[in-house]
Amino acid sequence: MTGQKYEYGIDFQRVDAIDIHTHVEVDCHGHRAYDDVLVEAVGKYFKRGPGELSTVDALAEEYRRHNTAAVVFTIDARTGMRHEPNSIEDLIAGAVRNNDVLIPFGSVDPWDGRRAVHRVRELVRDYGVKGFKFHPSFQAFEPNDRRFYPIYEAITEAGVPALFHTGQTGLGAGLPGGHRIKLRYSDPILLDDVAADFPELTIVMAHPAVPWVDAQIAVAAHKANVYVDLSGWSPKYFPPQLVAAIGRQLRTKVLFGTDYPYIRLERWRRDFESLDVDPEVLPLVFKQNALRVLGLA
Repeated sequence: MTGQKYEYGIDFQRVDAIDIHTHVEVDCHGHRAYDDVLVEAVGKYFKRGPGELSTVDALAEEYRRHNTAAVVFTIDARTGMRHEPNSIEDLIAGAVRNNDVLIPFGSVDPWDGRRAVHRVRELVRDYGVKGFKFHPSFQAFEPNDRRFYPIYEAITEAGVPALFHTGQTGLGAGLPGGHRIKLRYSDPILLDDVAADFPELTIVMAHPAVPWVDAQIAVAAHKANVYVDLSGWSPKYFPPQLVAAIGRQLRTKVLFGTDYPYIRLERWRRDFESLDVDPEVLPLVFKQNALRVLGLA
């Protein structure tokens, strides 16, 4: 079935920045992206108040006020977490309503096999999504397992980027067994295989990938098709080797991202601008590198 297709309404010359990493936590039917235990745990991890769940319209209003575009997504982890995701169609419809600031990414459950491949094509063709989000730890899969390669082939054919969570995660933090979430799936070195085997696929490694930051820097520096988004951490807590790389070998490979609503735009920008980074790098990080990732440069 053909859906309401997203088309850019963003004036990319006018906006100050592009946030490559924001979450919609609840859809218009009140369905949450995570189960109640995870919602509470993530809130504690990021020190959020109760009931602070992000909706697509509230997110759009926030970014509109700051003259900033934002990539929005949810995560389909039905197999890994045994929880129905919130509606990707709702998210896309919200992005269509707010296409002056929002850019929708799709999500598929990697364990769906051929259905995931079909879903990738459907979301691009019928809904106009501009990329795909994966969370290997949350979705419980090793991204370099070749059984998932047909999904990457479909994304490569569509000419859109794939964004992968890397490093530790606030999801499950502090819970017994981490709520069954395994960190090793999000080791960025696993994406080195994917980047080598799919050189035409643009890959974004999300977050400073603690405890594997050195590997993350090495992969991004070595593979022309790999980028790093800087979301999920206040920049004042960035590992020093990452700060050095931002101003040197990764200056054209790093992307502004907040992880909204867990970190707010104002705080991230304020803390980043206090780092010892060459001022000439700032427009690259805040917008120009993202335009290239999105195929708009």
